[in-house]
Amino acid sequence: MNLKWRLSLANTLAVLVPVGLTVLVALAYLFLYGQLSGLGGLWSDYQKMAEVHSVVLSSEKSILEATPGAVEKAAFQQRLRDDLAGIQGEVVIIKNGKLLFSSRSFSKIAIAKFLEEGKASSAAGPVEAGGTDYVVREVDLRFKDGSQGYVLLLAPVTRSLPALGEFLFLLGASFVLSFLAMNFWVSVRFSRSILSPLSNLRQAAAEISRGNLDCQIAEEGDEEIRALCRDLERMRIKLKDSVHIQMQYEDNRKMLISSISHDLQTPVTSIKGYVEGILDGVANTPEKERKYLQTIHVKAEQIDQMIEDLLLYAKLDLHQVPFNFEKTDAEDYLRDCIEENEAELARRQIEITLRTDLPQRRELLLDRERMKRVLVNILDNACKYMNKTPGKITLILRETPAGTIVEVRDNGAGIPAQDLPRIFDRFFRSDLVGLRKNGSGLGLAIAKQIVEGHGGRIWAVSGEGVGTSIMISLPKGAGGADRAVLAPKGSEVRGGSGGSG
Repeated sequence: MNLKWRLSLANTLAVLVPVGLTVLVALAYLFLYGQLSGLGGLWSDYQKMAEVHSVVLSSEKSILEATPGAVEKAAFQQRLRDDLAGIQGEVVIIKNGKLLFSSRSFSKIAIAKFLEEGKASSAAGPVEAGGTDYVVREVDLRFKDGSQGYVLLLAPVTRSLPALGEFLFLLGASFVLSFLAMNFWVSVRFSRSILSPLSNLRQAAAEISRGNLDCQIAEEGDEEIRALCRDLERMRIKLKDSVHIQMQYEDNRKMLISSISHDLQTPVTSIKGYVEGILDGVANTPEKERKYLQTIHVKAEQIDQMIEDLLLYAKLDLHQVPFNFEKTDAEDYLRDCIEENEAELARRQIEITLRTDLPQRRELLLDRERMKRVLVNILDNACKYMNKTPGKITLILRETPAGTIVEVRDNGAGIPAQDLPRIFDRFFRSDLVGLRKNGSGLGLAIAKQIVEGHGGRIWAVSGEGVGTSIMISLPKGAGGADRAVLAPKGSEVRGGSGGSG
C-alpha cells in the first residue's frame, strides 16, 4: 500500500473507530438501563427533560413579550399555569417581595428557596418542595405601577436525571480507552510495515559501512519503502562490483609489475652481459665486437617493442585509443596484408594463402592500421609456434548470418586444451616444450582489444600437433554495404608466406 494512503487511513481510523465504539456503548447503556430500571430508559427521560426545557423557554418568552400589566391579569396567569401543567410544572409570581400568584400552595420557606435558587449565578441543584424536586427559572419584570417583581417557573426533575453524570463519564471513558487502544494498534501495525523495514535498512547500512557488501537488502514494507530498498540494493550491488573491479585492477597491477619485471630481466641481463664482454675485452676482434653490438641492438629493440605493446594495451584497456574507421574491401585488404608480410614469412619457410568464400564483395568499416596490427600479431604468434617445414598459414574469408569471419589457420604445434581459454589474457604464453619464445605476452590481448573496439569477437580453435585457427568475427552492423562485384567462390591468392611477430 502507498505510504500516503496508509497514513491517511490510520489517522481516519484513529478517530472514527473510537467515536463509533463510544456511540455503541451509549446505545447499549441506554438499552440496559431501561430494561433494568423499568422506567422506559434514559432516552425517554432525556426526551422528557428536553420537552420540559422547551416548555419553560416558551413560557419565559411569553412573559417577556407580555405588557407590564398583563402578568397581573388572571387570564395570563391561568395560561402560564396551563402551559406548565403539561410538564407538571408550577408558576409563582412575586410583586414587591409578596406572593401575587402561585399555581400550587408552597410554604414561605419554599418560596424563599425558589427565589434564592433563581437569583444564583450558577445552579446549585434542584429545590425540594412538597415532595417534588424543582428546577427554578427566574424571570425579572417590572409591573405597570413600576414595582419590581419576579416570575418563578418551576420545572420538575425526573428520577433519571441523577444518572446523567455517570452516563457522561462512561461515554468519556469509552472514547479515551478506545482512542488509546486504536492508537496502540496503529503503532504496532506501523512498526511492522515501516519501522521494521527501516530498522533492517539501518542494519544493512551498518554492515555496508563495515565493508560487508554481501548483505542483501530485501524489498519489504510500503511502496515507498520498497522503492528505497530497491535503490539501496542497486547501490550495494554497484558498490560491490566497483570494489571487485578495483580488486581486479589491483591484482592486474601486481601481475603487470611482476610480468614486466620478469620479461625485462632477460633482455636487460643479456645487454649487461654483452656490454661487460666488450668492456672486459672478450670481444677482441672487430667481427666479434660487431656481433656483440648487434645482439645488444636486438635486445634493445625487444625491450622497446615490449614497452610499446604495454603502453598500447594500457591505452586500449582504458579506451584512450581513437579508431579511424574507413570503408574497406575485405578481400583487397587481406591481400595487401599478405603482400606486406610474405617476404618475411618466406624467409622462415612459411607459405601463406588467402581463400575467400564470400558470395560477393563486402566492404567493412575498419581502422586499417589497428586491424593490420591484429593480423600481424596473429601471424607473429603463428610463426613462433610453427614446428613444421614448410609451414602453412591460410587466411579464410567467409560470411555467416551474424557477420563476416576472418580465419587465420596454421599447421603449427597447436595449443594445449588447458591453455586455449587463456591465450587472449595479457602476459600469458603457452609452455609448449622447446617452442617457448620471447615476447611481451600482449600480442593476442592487444588483438582482442582492437577487435572488440570494432564491435567484433575473437576466439581460437586448436588441436595439439595439428594447428590453430584464430577466428575474427565482425558484425554486419559494423561493416559496410555489399558491393555488386562478384568474386569467384573458393578463389585463393598465394604468396611466398610472411608475417612479423
